[in-house]
Amino acid sequence: MRKKISVDELEPGMFLDEVCGSWIDNPFWRSRRVISDPKDIALLRASKVSEVWIDVSKGADVWPATARAELQPLSCDEPPLAPPAGRDRSDRTPVPFSEEIARAVKICAAGKDAVTAMFREARMGNTVDAAGVAGLVEEISSSVARNSSALISLARLKTADDYTYMHSVAVCAMMIALARQLNQPAAVVRAAGVAGLLHDVGKMMLPIEVLNKPGKLTDFEFAMVREHPVKGHAFLLESANIDPVTLDVCLHHHEKVDGSGYPKGLKGPQISLFAKMGAVCDVYDAITSNRPYKSGWDPSESLRQMGIWASGHFDLPVFQAFAKTLGIYPVGSLVRLSSGRIGVVTEQSKVYLTMPVVKAFYAVASARRIEPQSIDLSARGCTEKIMSREDPAKWNFADLDALWSGIGA
Repeated sequence: MRKKISVDELEPGMFLDEVCGSWIDNPFWRSRRVISDPKDIALLRASKVSEVWIDVSKGADVWPATARAELQPLSCDEPPLAPPAGRDRSDRTPVPFSEEIARAVKICAAGKDAVTAMFREARMGNTVDAAGVAGLVEEISSSVARNSSALISLARLKTADDYTYMHSVAVCAMMIALARQLNQPAAVVRAAGVAGLLHDVGKMMLPIEVLNKPGKLTDFEFAMVREHPVKGHAFLLESANIDPVTLDVCLHHHEKVDGSGYPKGLKGPQISLFAKMGAVCDVYDAITSNRPYKSGWDPSESLRQMGIWASGHFDLPVFQAFAKTLGIYPVGSLVRLSSGRIGVVTEQSKVYLTMPVVKAFYAVASARRIEPQSIDLSARGCTEKIMSREDPAKWNFADLDALWSGIGA
């Protein structure tokens, strides 16, 4: 039987079945477990969560039993998983980038904490339960539905130290967006998101000093890193509620269509659609992110480079769908306009891939900053055009990320 109780009534020994309220307010990456540490109870009481469901058939009951506790019968054979909860969970109405970015900030922060906790358990040898990440995947999916650019662009701003964890959040978001672009059913979109979130879990089996090494890896160290898909796949086989899509993407996201990838050296038709999707999303986030040994590339330049590699590395239709998802000039791209101004892409056009919204903020001719002006290149009567991509390293605008995200502006 399940009972809904106040967090003030929660005691060690109770089986926590569901945390009520928004997933973002939940201090745990997974809830369905026996509460044994008083510190966990303190975390719940300090959070915005006011009520939880406990399962008294799997743990301690409240004592004395309270008449006000809500009871819900459970089937002994199939206890129902709690549906993901949250104020924004079911709201998928499209919104402007500027409106979604604030919610994306919260989701990224909560996602990083959840993945960090999950990977910490994996490093200690504890298996994971994919059902525990359902809430996070639903939050990310809803954010992508409202505005696909916000969370994907924000997740790119990870630090080198955050890379391993935020990379999983970013790939999850891109897998969801790409699956939607490929018109996959809702259940498949969710499966793609879970696969993206867990695709790199095998890296938790690598030595920290190798994983975070700031310099070039030795041949021996590189060989160790190449083992992470196999290690992750073996780990997930021992875990609970793991979908075949997740197992496939974990094992094969480093395969290349020309057969030069690893661990199996599979060629085009031998690689599943989901593994091909995982390969594109994994590479894009890797090359646009700051790493211990290099700075991330500009988003637009990254897509251009990936297009050059596509014939041997990626499945071309999958890559083209990915580029359509992000736009030819993804949010955060630095561009030069026909007027001689430098601007940063802040929003995608709903109609034209090459005509995004650009915030112009620098005049090349006078070599000075100007009052930022938002220009919708797809608007009727607009004569501005993008003339070229610009290298952020050349211009060294310290506030470039704040200009497109609005964070810290």
